[in-house]
Amino acid sequence: MAKQSIFGRISTLMKANINALLDSAEDPQKMLDQLVRDYTNSIADAEAAIAETIGNLRLLERDHQEDIQAATEWGNKALAASRKADELRAAGSTADADKFDNLAKIALQRQISEESEARAVEPTIASQTEVVEKLKVGLNGMKQKLEQLKSKRSELLARAKTAEAQNKVHDAVKSIDVLDPTSELGRFEDKVRRQEALAAGKQELAASTLDAQFESLEDIGQLTEVEARLAALKSGQAPAQAAIDAPSAPYTP
Repeated sequence: MAKQSIFGRISTLMKANINALLDSAEDPQKMLDQLVRDYTNSIADAEAAIAETIGNLRLLERDHQEDIQAATEWGNKALAASRKADELRAAGSTADADKFDNLAKIALQRQISEESEARAVEPTIASQTEVVEKLKVGLNGMKQKLEQLKSKRSELLARAKTAEAQNKVHDAVKSIDVLDPTSELGRFEDKVRRQEALAAGKQELAASTLDAQFESLEDIGQLTEVEARLAALKSGQAPAQAAIDAPSAPYTP
């Protein structure tokens, strides 16, 4: 994956407003889980990209240092050859002096070549160094944001568990609330009251039926007495009077 693409993804994730995302999410926990996965994967990609970029940068820096060192060495060789040429020319050995001057020129050409190579790679080194620093900053920021996400996720889960526990406690308290007619205890009490009312109604009905039976017995007794008196009339006998109407017999000593 291109380093620029990784850096762009890091920038996008870093700019993300977590709270806004959670507010708009249907399932905040799933959103947080997905963000944690995205950040974790991006961090792994960024670390691999940074390691590769740093490796390439160190190679460039080493080559650059070697070019600088080579240019210095060729410069020293040019200087040594030039001095030798001066010594030989002073001694009257013009041919040998020219030979060492030519060696000095060759060394100077090599020095110029090494310096050119060193200068050519310097912009690349500067660019790669900037990329590495940006990736490091982005990586550190993502790691911090990942910790925030994990903390937010833990907080959200804790809040969800607390809310669930509160709901369970509320439901439990509501189920035994004697003042709430919709509670379990309230419904049970209402059922007991209905059963008590039914028992009272049956008792009242039974008592009413018993009174009616006794009243019918009294009616039967009255009818029997009427029949007896009618029979007495038909036989020519005076009908017997009730005991409460009969006069008291005179007292005879």
